Amino acid sequence: MDNQDKNIVLKISGLHKSFGSKVILDNVNLSLHKNETVVVLGRSGTGKSVILKCIVGLISPDSGTIEINGKDTKNLTGEDLSNFRCDVGFLFQSGALYDSMSVRENLEFPVIRQNNYNGEDVTSKVVEQLQNVSLADSIDKMPSELSGGMRKRIGLARTLMLNPDIILYDEPTTGLDTFTSKEISTLIVKMKEKYGVSSIVITHDMPCAKMIADRIVVLKDGKFVAQGTYDELSQSPDDFIRSFFSY
Repeated sequence: MDNQDKNIVLKISGLHKSFGSKVILDNVNLSLHKNETVVVLGRSGTGKSVILKCIVGLISPDSGTIEINGKDTKNLTGEDLSNFRCDVGFLFQSGALYDSMSVRENLEFPVIRQNNYNGEDVTSKVVEQLQNVSLADSIDKMPSELSGGMRKRIGLARTLMLNPDIILYDEPTTGLDTFTSKEISTLIVKMKEKYGVSSIVITHDMPCAKMIADRIVVLKDGKFVAQGTYDELSQSPDDFIRSFFSY
């Protein structure tokens, strides 16, 4: 294994997924490297979120492999499966907080449900992650008391509670105003720099993509048809690819 392979934390090979007769993913291949942020662009309804859901096991692919830190995810059992669930954090569009739990309880929840949890107090860890998203004073609030942007920041804090190697973001700035969207984008960059996490980000927010992406890949007709930096793809001779940058 060469050094480049050692730096691959997630590898998708030959991924296929259909719903009935409709092909959504057609031989999708992607490698994500350590401390890299990859943005996925594509038209609405073309399968971007399906890729993320296949990675975390919410959807089963028809064929292909997904490897996390060198291990095929479909063969994981026991401790390996538990480690995988810690290694990969998934930030949903809504933040997906539990409405019946306080912010503190939302952040504690992924920790206390781990098999190796011994009843230790995790308050200091909760406070640390809330400080990361500048919401330490919201520790005892309920989700209903939070704005949309605050809910997304709390969702990110909860994702970080298990120290994931990889974070998957599904439209992290959808529904937010320009200022709050920039705050979320800044947080994504900050968490990469502070914790060295690798990320796949699905977004239609091109200012966000420009701020966070080390590499951008473009999905069309179930395949990745281009990849490159923001500047490279914005100058593409292909009208479809260049259309994403006309905002």
